[in-house]
Amino acid sequence: MQYLRLENITKQFGSFVANENISFGIESGKIHAVLGENGAGKTTLMNIISGLYQPDSGKIYLEGKLVNIKSPQEAIKLRIGMIHQHFMLVPQLTVTENIILGTENNWCLNLSQKHQEISRLSQIYNLEVDVKAKIENLPVGTQQRVEILKVLYRQAKLLILDEPTAVLTPSEVNSLITILRQLAEKGNTIIFISHKLEEVINLCDTVTVLRRGKVIATTATKDTTSQKLAELMVGREVSFSLNKFPASLGKVVLSVEHLQVKDDRDVIAVRDVSFKVNQGEIFGIAGVDGNGQRELADAICGLRIIKQGKIQLDSSTGVTGYIPEDRQKMGLVLQYTIAQNLILKVFHKFPFCRRFILQQKAINKNAKSAIEEFDIRATGVDIKVGQLSGGNQQKVVLARELAREPSLIVVMQPTRGLDVGATEVVHQRLLRERERGAAILYISTELEEVMAMSDTIAVMYGGQFVGVLDAKIATVEEIGLLMGGG
Repeated sequence: MQYLRLENITKQFGSFVANENISFGIESGKIHAVLGENGAGKTTLMNIISGLYQPDSGKIYLEGKLVNIKSPQEAIKLRIGMIHQHFMLVPQLTVTENIILGTENNWCLNLSQKHQEISRLSQIYNLEVDVKAKIENLPVGTQQRVEILKVLYRQAKLLILDEPTAVLTPSEVNSLITILRQLAEKGNTIIFISHKLEEVINLCDTVTVLRRGKVIATTATKDTTSQKLAELMVGREVSFSLNKFPASLGKVVLSVEHLQVKDDRDVIAVRDVSFKVNQGEIFGIAGVDGNGQRELADAICGLRIIKQGKIQLDSSTGVTGYIPEDRQKMGLVLQYTIAQNLILKVFHKFPFCRRFILQQKAINKNAKSAIEEFDIRATGVDIKVGQLSGGNQQKVVLARELAREPSLIVVMQPTRGLDVGATEVVHQRLLRERERGAAILYISTELEEVMAMSDTIAVMYGGQFVGVLDAKIATVEEIGLLMGGG
């Protein structure tokens, strides 16, 4: 029996058609993947199912009954739960407070009891967190676990997961996959959105591919391959291999010596870290999220005060580009347009500014060029970046940071939430910067990406480098063991 059926769902934002006559069904107790490029309409469709948006036309059936999901509250009543790619958490509240938010109507709240209840739930699903910790003090990977627990606490029957593994380690991914399979076996229906095609093939029963807001195909995963799915998503052949030339190293661009850096809680997050990055080198840093990578990147880019040690940049070689892990909070001003975000670092310089007056013609020309070069899916330069998909937001950050041909590029989670086509573009652009002679610090929890992109790999655990390896001879097993503190 089909638990969920969509019939001719259409949604427009002005002249932009996000979803066009989308129809497909999902059987009860099955895991169904929804794939598509960034901006293909996946998140819009999921927001319609979860009550955040209303369709302009079309029908939704749950267990054969026509439903009108007017709000997220209505979706919760229908036992629909969505885990968003960009977390819906209140940073100032604790884990427990976020999970129970909106569910308790009693005047007298026994918070201690709720702590115990949430703690037991987290242990049952192997998603253990400090239930009393504030969200703002937790790394991204742990925040993801809180989002999953929040949906499970509400006893959702239909679970929608938007890029749930984007911030998880390989072992955490395996744990989540086990959990999802167990939930499906118990009768839960799951919609799984991911850009990791092998993950989709291994986990899901069926898959629907969207392109430019339309359904391109729906098929059983056993009848397809990663390559076929990638081609359906982007409408062209996609290369999964990197054409990387041997490194041609120049002089040292970045030198870090005995560095110590504190996190936002005033706790030492980076401990006695030393390394160098040369021109034409990609220095990769692998590790589980929350082991000091963000604090290290921030310190190198001058965004965090160092407690001890020294960071030395070769000032003769130019500027630094920084692609932070959280594009929405640190990489962009969401209420600004694409054109405005692209000049955030150079708005006061010619040709964008003349006699203290912004030159709109030059600003728009720059934006049009970036949109074309980086394939940013938008209807115009004056679209606010907050209206773009996560992947297209990342492309805006990438376009801005590479525009000045920086000598040092600090890249943190550059492909998080990106589809295979966009990931290919990001990797090729960074390799082009490497060939130009840029020094690149590549930080990612995606182990395979770090191994493929890097010339040298450092593994970070507990704020320290526990191993520095030659990427040509390093193995997944060796790095994986180091990532776990082995």
